[in-house]
Amino acid sequence: MDRLCCFNSPTPQHVGEQASSFSGKGRNDDGIVKYGFSLVKGRADHPMEDYHVAKFVKTEGSELGLFAIYDGHLGHRVPAYLQKHLFLNILKEEEFWVDPNRSISKAYETTDQAILSNSSELGHGGSTAVTAILLNNQKLWVANVGDSRAVLSKKGKAIQMTTDHEPSKERDSIENLGGFVTKMPGDVARVNGQLAVSRAFGDKGLKSHVRSDPDIRSTDVDAYTDVLILASDGLWKVICDSLVMFIKIQFL
Repeated sequence: MDRLCCFNSPTPQHVGEQASSFSGKGRNDDGIVKYGFSLVKGRADHPMEDYHVAKFVKTEGSELGLFAIYDGHLGHRVPAYLQKHLFLNILKEEEFWVDPNRSISKAYETTDQAILSNSSELGHGGSTAVTAILLNNQKLWVANVGDSRAVLSKKGKAIQMTTDHEPSKERDSIENLGGFVTKMPGDVARVNGQLAVSRAFGDKGLKSHVRSDPDIRSTDVDAYTDVLILASDGLWKVICDSLVMFIKIQFL
């Protein structure tokens, strides 16, 4: 694997107003893995509520690539909290090095509980999340809640590593929790007529009907693994998975 890319959606980050675009790039210590990120504000009439993580860290004698997109709604505080705390909570799990899947799931749950417990400070908004952890350039774990997506290019083939958590796809789960799904003409399906995703962090007013447990997928990283793209739905709405190779050429 010689490249890994992290993209955000078109629609700034950090607390307060930002520039209309924001981008950067870097690489791991030995220079084998390169990454880039780009945020571009779309036509929305409010500040961007999307946050990202893109970095390499050394811990327990290993190198970890940490990449994420947090696409907030009804405010920036929940995605900002995720940017600061979610990976820390994952790596604090004692079982991370022996059972990453379980540790990621537990950290998603504990992080969501912390968000709900601090709703007086963080507000009642929420956020999707897609996270990727690259271990020693050899193993990759991708997890998500909501409709932010990760697509991997391997042997020239685009592979979606995440599940789009849409109310229409998880109607049974929502109804079993006492909620309902509506779809008005010209609109997407929504939980209780409000939220366009069936899983998310936060959203205290809907939490009894909206889950925060992630779908997790892992894969080995080898010479045929080319590029991974993370993006919120604002980007995937205007491109398809088959354009992964085009983005790789244009941005890396």
